[in-house]
Amino acid sequence: MTPISSKVESIEPLTSVVSKVVLTSEQPMAFKAGQYLRVVMGAKDLRPFSIANIPNDDNRLELHIGADVNNAYASEVLERMQQQGTIEIDGGHGQAFLRENNIKPTILLAGGTGFSYAYSILQRRLLLPNKDPVFLYWGCRTLQDMYAYEALQQLQKQHSHFKFHPVVDAPDETWKGKYGWVHKAVMQDFVSLESYQVYVAGRFEMAGVAREDFHNKGLLLENLYGDAYQFI
Repeated sequence: MTPISSKVESIEPLTSVVSKVVLTSEQPMAFKAGQYLRVVMGAKDLRPFSIANIPNDDNRLELHIGADVNNAYASEVLERMQQQGTIEIDGGHGQAFLRENNIKPTILLAGGTGFSYAYSILQRRLLLPNKDPVFLYWGCRTLQDMYAYEALQQLQKQHSHFKFHPVVDAPDETWKGKYGWVHKAVMQDFVSLESYQVYVAGRFEMAGVAREDFHNKGLLLENLYGDAYQFI
């Protein structure tokens, strides 16, 4: 796959450790909702990041990059973008994209910046005529880390078949919502997952445990999607 040069249009903080990056590619990059691109850092150094937007006609690509002080893998990418103003990318990649031709009631499960993957699928899913229910469970350490909280609340008001469930790992005494492991919130809310499609993005540990628990809850593994499952 030939790399595509892309202009860095903007880099803005979403939280203290997560940045929203907007790129404009010099030529169209074909991708599906739920796929990722790779930033070319070297001939054999290709770093994957989920695409947070849906395919469009303006060659715009949005990334949510989490880069704390201990994450050189992502920090180096942001530094190069800031210094050079352009970056080479290739994509789209991944088999965990939205199955538009086989829509079922849908659960999107995201941990941290895995939200960017779920957000792409959510946006596309809500544009489709199918009105089967869509549930988004987004787990973050604190509510302050949930940078799209208000936007998701608005989407929920606009689409009666969409339900957003924020899950906080370290709640304070004022939090009245769900807390703990994000996939456990799904386990508590559903009697059976047999009729659902589930899309998962987050740490491999979470994805692995979710696969086992969801399967025990009736989920057919053919209806479980996540890039992590190519590796675990």
